[in-house]
Amino acid sequence: MIPMVDLKRQFNDIRDEVCSAITEVLESSQYILGPRVTELEKKIAAYHGVAEALGVASGTDALHLAVEALGIGDDDEVITTPFTFFATAEAIMYTGAKPVFVDIEPDTMNIDPAEIEKKITKKTKAIMPVHIFGHPADMRKIRQIADDHKLSIIEDCAQSFGAEMDGKKTGSFGDAGCFSFYPSKNLGAYGDGGMILLNDPAVAADIRKLRNHGSKGQYRHESVGFNSRLDELQAAILLVKFKRIDAYNEQRRLKAALYNQLLTGSVTLPVERPGCRHVYHQYTIRCSNRDMVQKVLQEKGVSSVVYYPTPVHLQEAVSFLGYKKGDLPIAEEAAEKVLSLPVYPELEEASIRETAAIINNV
Repeated sequence: MIPMVDLKRQFNDIRDEVCSAITEVLESSQYILGPRVTELEKKIAAYHGVAEALGVASGTDALHLAVEALGIGDDDEVITTPFTFFATAEAIMYTGAKPVFVDIEPDTMNIDPAEIEKKITKKTKAIMPVHIFGHPADMRKIRQIADDHKLSIIEDCAQSFGAEMDGKKTGSFGDAGCFSFYPSKNLGAYGDGGMILLNDPAVAADIRKLRNHGSKGQYRHESVGFNSRLDELQAAILLVKFKRIDAYNEQRRLKAALYNQLLTGSVTLPVERPGCRHVYHQYTIRCSNRDMVQKVLQEKGVSSVVYYPTPVHLQEAVSFLGYKKGDLPIAEEAAEKVLSLPVYPELEEASIRETAAIINNV
């Protein structure tokens, strides 16, 4: 069996260091918002060149608290992509705001900036691009649109830790950059976790309160908040992995390059635009006989996943928004053709060659 990701193998490579880090936390008896959370926040802020990084309980909470802290709520609109995990839209709706979906670029499958301006209204308060599969959205154009219309930008960086455009890392372009540390991410914890990057100290102060029941401490509550704090244990694990993130991402890029070499001519390959650094959270191909390819891969013991079979605008949970099939045709076509293949730092060359050979034969 060739798995999509092999977390056990990665753990075995760093076992001693991880176990030592966990033991230190247990011996310290500091489990909530302790020194390791603070250390991780400072290191990730410095890595991205931003002023603040705040650990929260999940990537979904990172998006939600960012929307909340930027003052977006009832009757407001946030423009985003339909080709993403449901949490992107969910985080907008938690605040009472409405997600407005626009179609994607046919090559990167990221939100299409040319479609954004068409949907801006008096109710629009923000744009939420998603750096899908680890390739940066076109932040040059999105930043210009946001500046022209005085809109906030909340970057969904759940899949793009370490990705870059013009030498600048995703998460540092907008008013907030939101990350997930779900175990399978490029930088993954051993449970849920998330982080918000910011440059505005006032917004950062609001999020510090929001993640801690609306309190600065001392049992004084200035507002109604949430319980969304990154665990000290997870921060300790992430610190072990963080020092290796660039090496992990480079390995992903090498695996993707080999896939590209072997699959050229058989399927539509992922792209990397000039000036961008793709970190391949997923290596995603497209082909018209996707279901057949996936079936044969499964028969041969090779894992693959369709991310995402139904675009968000066609999900039953958002049917009240009134979208119908055909409204966003590029995203809908992508959903019918995409297939993500195994890719992780420890993936062996022989496994890539075997996977590619099966696909080419189909």
